[in-house]
Amino acid sequence: MVNDSRPPPSKVSFAAVTPNNLGTVRKLNSVLFPIKYSEKFYNDIIQPDVEDFCQLIYYNDIPVGTMCCRIEVKDGQAKLYLMTLAVLAPYRSRGIGSQSLNHLIDTAAAHAKPKINAIYLHVQVSNGDAKRFYERHGFKEVGLYENYYKKITPHDAWILQRDIEPVTGSEGK
Repeated sequence: MVNDSRPPPSKVSFAAVTPNNLGTVRKLNSVLFPIKYSEKFYNDIIQPDVEDFCQLIYYNDIPVGTMCCRIEVKDGQAKLYLMTLAVLAPYRSRGIGSQSLNHLIDTAAAHAKPKINAIYLHVQVSNGDAKRFYERHGFKEVGLYENYYKKITPHDAWILQRDIEPVTGSEGK
């Protein structure tokens, strides 16, 4: 019998945000972000049309982060706006954020109704680490939004975007 004392590989998993786990999302967001989100935000992230894009992030079955998006359609083009993506500090540098973002990109590419053409987000100009994280995942700076943040400084935000290549075949939702 082999005595292998190595722990089993860690597992990142995702669960749609629902009324049953919304309290967990609220608690995580209160720790992860410098702003308080509105009731409208929390009501919007539990809607059925965004269940694939508003997710609790688990690491070895422990909730360690959140990822919340909304679908925006303008001029017949659908984009996914990444409102929040964050992982608790003790769980960073374990690839959880990268796995989460890759999961989001794959889900967006497979989404057919509506077909999502791009994912975009805002990053506070003081957060160079976040900007570099997104750039490593194919996002590009497409603009600067002056005075985007009202209650935190600096007020300006970079606008980052990644185009989405649709999945071919019948996998789309």
